[in-house]
Amino acid sequence: MPKCLAKLLVEDIRKNIKRKIDMAKFEGQDRREATLAKVLPEYGFKSLDEARDLCLSKGIDVDAIVKGIQPIAFDNASWAYTLGCAIAIKKGIKNAAEAAEAIGLGLQAFAVPGSVGDRRQVGIGHGNLAAMLLREETKCFCFLAGHESFAAAEGAIGIARNANKVRKEPLRVILNGLGKDAAYIIARINGFTAVETEYDFKTGDLKIVKETPFSDGERANVRCYGADDVNEGVAIMIHEGVDVSITGNSTNPTRFQHPVAGTYKKWCWEHDRKYFSVASGGGTGRTLHPDNVAAGPASYGMTDTMGRMHGDAQFAGSSSVPAHVEMMGVIGMGNNPMVGATVAVAVAVESAMNK
Repeated sequence: MPKCLAKLLVEDIRKNIKRKIDMAKFEGQDRREATLAKVLPEYGFKSLDEARDLCLSKGIDVDAIVKGIQPIAFDNASWAYTLGCAIAIKKGIKNAAEAAEAIGLGLQAFAVPGSVGDRRQVGIGHGNLAAMLLREETKCFCFLAGHESFAAAEGAIGIARNANKVRKEPLRVILNGLGKDAAYIIARINGFTAVETEYDFKTGDLKIVKETPFSDGERANVRCYGADDVNEGVAIMIHEGVDVSITGNSTNPTRFQHPVAGTYKKWCWEHDRKYFSVASGGGTGRTLHPDNVAAGPASYGMTDTMGRMHGDAQFAGSSSVPAHVEMMGVIGMGNNPMVGATVAVAVAVESAMNK
């Protein structure tokens, strides 16, 4: 074989190998291809690879952002956020809140047709939620019952690290969950500020006993509360003036977070306050702990139902476990980390588009 022909053959092989490496591959791809085939051309993309290249050309490594917030997130989460980011860039958006809404379009494009995630428009919901957190009208955001999983901490870190880069008034982020020991441990491990409270059941008064910051940086701005019961949990919400919250649904959903959200919503109605409540998930059985097992096969069904009772928006699947959110036809990333990721990518878009 002539050397020139051999050289061309080798180059062709290398190009094919590179093309295969570059080609987007992710979990549940076959169930999403039909939707993506419609959405990609709508925004002028021939492939997800092209969308990724556009993001990288603006200096935005979406995969690094997503995996930096939840390392165990699926690859389809990175690609969904990549598409959303690319849509925002294509639209010429220079504002983080508007970018978040565009990112929601990318997330929704990955919803499996006919799934819970598709019916509830979870991707759009995440985009709208992140947009709310990036706008000045929202002063305080709460991960309600965040102590049961580190995913709430991951989401909180993502928000604390990024939201205030584009806000005039810093967004206050709190975790409010059942158990004072749990709050202290989560705060200490993640560098948050542990806030110890005492609740007077006779008067309904909440007293701040002690505040212990476990770092000097941005993480210390996240305030971590532990309540003994629903009454104290509601008092914490009132004390902080929570504007928007998202419930965890892994531990104690019927014992703490949903009752707290519902009772606080009633208080807000009575006191002419705006409060937007997000129920993070539900939809199928997963967690086997006493609070849910008591309900038998209807365990997550009950969580889902309670979320409908107070939620202005309802997501699908676990607040923390990627596989469970994937089962709901969304993407493989916990709902709480998704909040942080949407904010982070939106802020990256604003930064890149205003250079």
